[in-house]
Amino acid sequence: MARTVTFKGNAVELAGNELKAGDTAPAYTGLQGLSAVTLADTPAKARLFSVVPSLDTGVCSMQTKKFDEGIKALGDTVACYTVSLDLPFAQNRFCTSEGIATMKTVSDVHDHSFGKNWGVLIEKGLPLKLLTRAVFVVDGAGKVTYAEYVPEVTNHPNYDAALAALKAAAK
Repeated sequence: MARTVTFKGNAVELAGNELKAGDTAPAYTGLQGLSAVTLADTPAKARLFSVVPSLDTGVCSMQTKKFDEGIKALGDTVACYTVSLDLPFAQNRFCTSEGIATMKTVSDVHDHSFGKNWGVLIEKGLPLKLLTRAVFVVDGAGKVTYAEYVPEVTNHPNYDAALAALKAAAK
């Protein structure tokens, strides 16, 4: 049975399996600039993965800014990433122009492995592939401690719950 969320009220189909708390965080290969990055390249500490369709939209921009601001108090006890299918150049331009200093970006444009492995790739229902809006927290041991797939892609995630889960994972 296909997993779905809605995009502006219309059902869209997601590739991959739904992650839940307790699952091992799946591998992926993304891009930071022109360098390949994997889950294994992230530090073994609490990590937040904020998944957005495109940084060039209002909700995605706000989501990245809210998490960037929300994690500043945690300092280097956490690592945080915004993941999208935007080209790495567009991600860098966005972060520079918006003053995003704490969040790092991961582009899944190359092979969509993050989207497929984390169950966030919108595979059917739109004229192009995008990632659905979601938030994951992974602890230092690589276990998912928080997973939120936002049911309507154009809505905001639960920022407070995600940040509370990140703080708990950082202890």
